[in-house]
Amino acid sequence: MRHDSPTHLTMPKLLGALGLTILVSLTLAKDFLGSLPPQATDLSLSVGSIIENATQEGNSSGCQGYNLQTLQEDEAGLTAKLSLVGESCQAFGEDIVNLTVRVTYETATRLHVNIFDTSDEQYTIPQSVVQRPQQIKDAYRQSSDLVFNYESSPFSFWITRKAHPDATPLFDTRLKSMPPTPIPAVDSSDTYKNTTSLNNLSFVFEKQYLQLTSALPKDTNIYGLGEAVASSGFRRNLTSTVQAMWARDVADPVDENAYGSHPIYLEHRFDSATQTSQSHGVFLLSAAGGDILLRTPPSGNISVIQYRMIGGVLDFYFFSGPSPKAVIEQYGELIGMPTWQPIWGFGFHLCRWGYQNIAETREQVTSMRAANIPLEVMWNDIDLYHAVRDFTSDPVSFPGEEMRQFIRDLASSNQHYIPIVDAAIPKQVNASDLYDPYTKGVAKDVFIKNPDGTEYVGQVWPGYTVFPDWFQNNTQDWWTEALRNWSQAGIEFSGIWLDMNEASSFCDGSCGTDADISNTSVPFILPGEPGNFVTDYPECYNSTVSGPSGNITVNGTLTCHLDTAVSVSLNKRGLGAGKQEGVDLNTPQYAIHNGFGRLSNHALATNATHVDGQVELDTHNLWGLMEEKATHLALKSIQPGKRPFLISRSTFPSSGRWTGHWLGDNFSLWAYLRHSISGVLQFQIFQIPFVGADTCGFVGNTDEELCNRWMQLSAFTPFYRNHNIKGAIPQEPYRWDSVADASRKAIAVRYALLPYWYTLFALSSTSGTPPVRALFFEFPDEPELFDVDSQFLVGSDILVTPVLYPNSTTVQGYFPGHGNVTWRDWYTHEAAKPTSGQKLELQAPLSHINVDVRDGSAILLHAEPAYTIEETRQGPYSLLVSLDFAGKAQGNAYIDDGISNPPGPSRTLTFTASQNQLVINGNGSFSIQQRLQDIFILGVTQVASNFKLNGQAHNATYDATVQKLSFSNVNVDLNGDLTMTWA
Repeated sequence: MRHDSPTHLTMPKLLGALGLTILVSLTLAKDFLGSLPPQATDLSLSVGSIIENATQEGNSSGCQGYNLQTLQEDEAGLTAKLSLVGESCQAFGEDIVNLTVRVTYETATRLHVNIFDTSDEQYTIPQSVVQRPQQIKDAYRQSSDLVFNYESSPFSFWITRKAHPDATPLFDTRLKSMPPTPIPAVDSSDTYKNTTSLNNLSFVFEKQYLQLTSALPKDTNIYGLGEAVASSGFRRNLTSTVQAMWARDVADPVDENAYGSHPIYLEHRFDSATQTSQSHGVFLLSAAGGDILLRTPPSGNISVIQYRMIGGVLDFYFFSGPSPKAVIEQYGELIGMPTWQPIWGFGFHLCRWGYQNIAETREQVTSMRAANIPLEVMWNDIDLYHAVRDFTSDPVSFPGEEMRQFIRDLASSNQHYIPIVDAAIPKQVNASDLYDPYTKGVAKDVFIKNPDGTEYVGQVWPGYTVFPDWFQNNTQDWWTEALRNWSQAGIEFSGIWLDMNEASSFCDGSCGTDADISNTSVPFILPGEPGNFVTDYPECYNSTVSGPSGNITVNGTLTCHLDTAVSVSLNKRGLGAGKQEGVDLNTPQYAIHNGFGRLSNHALATNATHVDGQVELDTHNLWGLMEEKATHLALKSIQPGKRPFLISRSTFPSSGRWTGHWLGDNFSLWAYLRHSISGVLQFQIFQIPFVGADTCGFVGNTDEELCNRWMQLSAFTPFYRNHNIKGAIPQEPYRWDSVADASRKAIAVRYALLPYWYTLFALSSTSGTPPVRALFFEFPDEPELFDVDSQFLVGSDILVTPVLYPNSTTVQGYFPGHGNVTWRDWYTHEAAKPTSGQKLELQAPLSHINVDVRDGSAILLHAEPAYTIEETRQGPYSLLVSLDFAGKAQGNAYIDDGISNPPGPSRTLTFTASQNQLVINGNGSFSIQQRLQDIFILGVTQVASNFKLNGQAHNATYDATVQKLSFSNVNVDLNGDLTMTWA
């Protein structure tokens, strides 16, 4: 039986009515490939000719894919059995002969397609690591937005929208959908044993190499696939992206793999004929190392995405959207919603590697207050440690009892303290060296081992180290005890900073069991020490210009030659492996594009072994996530009833359930100021919304103007921390008058907006809605916004347009809405008057960042921003309402105590304005102690009078120049309802 035509998965009516399943046996014609028509040049390209392109290069019998043998359908989806066609492909090892395809319509908007080896030997991520919905209570097959379609021989599939079955598929693995010319190779090693082009095959499934290719519209928009500092910005490049999936300890490289692995993308398609758009998402749940390629052939009218994984299975989830926000929410529904943040986490944080003792640390707190720059959280880097060991403080530089008093002094001022925790645990140097976390870890058998069962040894800051095995049953209790003992010894932390958790090691793989553990030095010179002084000038330094930074003359003629952060070559190749028998754990044939080359370089050896026989190659990308979960649970035990606060470097899908993230070791360069926006937007897709960059840059020396602009920008990102490297010039914001001024102004806006931020994150934790948004998230039908990452939105209502280049006193920005939305300046309340679809030039003197408020919004604010979050929250509220063209506005605010875990009583306020009336309603049992002091209504187009508050006359003022109605000193209790009217 020959099946040339697409098959839509609709169950026969009779069998469906009886609730039965159908089993289909398919006999495949041997001459199927040879009988196919010539290759076409559009989206219906034939299968055969691309296969011929491959076979002409010498591999005529293998690499023909899989045929469908049996098919069993049910109300939830289907299960199909596949078998290999012809001889093995042996592209990079042994082909798996028998595969199973399980298709499940999990919700109306989520479709699950899992292709796995029938023998179930390939690595799959345990539920204990990434928890997914398991029981599908309802049959969504009939109501699903998405449809799974397939061809039987060779097996391929494509995903369509039920509402538009004939439109270009959302995902399409048919070879006839591939380009008429081969996909451009990445480098000279991009071949099957130098005989067959790797790019000409859609579907390969081997023990150590899995490949799947899907066609994409050539003009589509792809976002995600990280973690990445992409030269193209937030929107990924369709012609040359090679995203390696391998967590890596490296100072933010451009166009290479970094700290986390996130194989999800959001695709946004625009129909120029209808001027409308739709988004969908594709997620590969895999911890395997791999490459994900976006390529566009030099001819042809489509692009492709190609997955090349070195293990695991092809476990795909498809999200129907159709809006960008809906895609992100649907992803959160699968992997888990972001953790609730304590409200103090939204304050300003200060740290550096290089605070040498408690006196220097305390000095920063004092200096920040003297400059009246709000400081919420003080941090210490590894300088805190004794002998650079986790869970210690140096008895001379940071004595325990002094640290306890220092931290309690912070607490008495409503401030907080966070220390660092590194991934590695040092081995004891000798018998007299008693280090409790190590000895107890050995006793509980919690460390990763070599394949022969001996202790695996790496090397990090304290010297030779071991690493926790998070799969071990005893590890959680051991980790919790270590953190609790540290807190009881004086380091009474409010939260924890997790670093080096890719996990990183300075050896290339194992250091060996015979390593000289008495040598506690690292194999390189630390920054700031002789031989490695941080002597580079700030990027725009000019010694002929006066001033501490050398380039602060913004209106002068200084020429600044910016670092363009050009991508390095992609010719470094790593090593991959699989877990199962019959594979090479150390030298597999396909090498992913790991920036360090060997996968074990600056990491653990790929054959390092966990308690249940899992190997590091399969679990490497999970290490950070598992540490985050363990630490989150430990803090819940140590600080019962409080929300754990974590910031972590290495992340994986579902990390947001446990932690926030900082964007790693960036550079004190203007390029990285710009990159920080893309990074924050990227992690909104990844459902790790509490994210921010090292403000003013980490590596190298910053300067006054760069730090000025960066302190402004970061005040509008969720996580707000200034942090820099040991040996560099100090960059605390009080160091320069202009930076101090910019910081005070920006933080005042941030703290005024705190109720708005907090409401956005409550929505994120309950619904997965991204708090920070690319402009097209809110305005998906405006193509000029699709590649904009120089501006962003906080929620739907706050537009931020930062200065991103030096020597600038103006900035250009879009005001979305094509003239149907009015944007009003945050500071002056004046309405912007842009040309539809065009940028508008804005004044941006030093220390000023442009912020605008969207019409139709109603935003609860803190009326009197104070030095700390707690002091700010104790003050009164104000309400800013910006009416749209119809005289309407709407908003809400979520309020609770800000710290309880799980969240306790709350109150949600709803603000509704229309027809010269503002109504405030509340719902919930939380008692709000602070009162509403002022109400400002923008967009009141006629002179107003006859003001009433709950039916009683009340004074108000009207400013016709900005159409602003002001009700001052209303002094309203927000635990009741309110109605305000004007005529």
